[in-house]
Amino acid sequence: MMHGPTDMWNEDNAIYDDGEWITWTEINTHLARLEFEARFPNVDVDLVPIFQDLLAVAQNYYELTGSHLQVYGDLGELYGAITHGLKLHRNYAQGSDGKIGNHFVEVKTITPFKSNDTITLNLKRNFSKVLIVKIDSDFEVQSKLIDRKALPKVKGTSLKLSWADVVS
Repeated sequence: MMHGPTDMWNEDNAIYDDGEWITWTEINTHLARLEFEARFPNVDVDLVPIFQDLLAVAQNYYELTGSHLQVYGDLGELYGAITHGLKLHRNYAQGSDGKIGNHFVEVKTITPFKSNDTITLNLKRNFSKVLIVKIDSDFEVQSKLIDRKALPKVKGTSLKLSWADVVS
């Protein structure tokens, strides 16, 4: 008698439905994906594993060497694509980093090694929204999306914003 992978599936770790075994891992993965998509309706699910892998590489490299890779800007942009549906412009495009709908978006990333939680915006750039992505020292990621109209008025062409002062 030949034994295969189905020999390890039973009522304790899978469900038999419509002629095939469906494992609890498959069910839980599907449910997690549905929850993630509900939380982020504009999600590009294909980018999630890339983001997670790149974040893990950055964290592992830091833990191993004490130095940081120069990937945090890319991580911030990927996070925007995943969580807000940001459609990224080509690399080094002038004006903004991407679009959400008809809005040009500038992405600023606060890195885990930064001594404070501030960003500097170049107000000469062409954007109608700012996405601030914060990667903290534990490599946890969060973001705030702000309309340009809600930014404080300043004289000059640059604006410093603190994470704590920004309400999304």
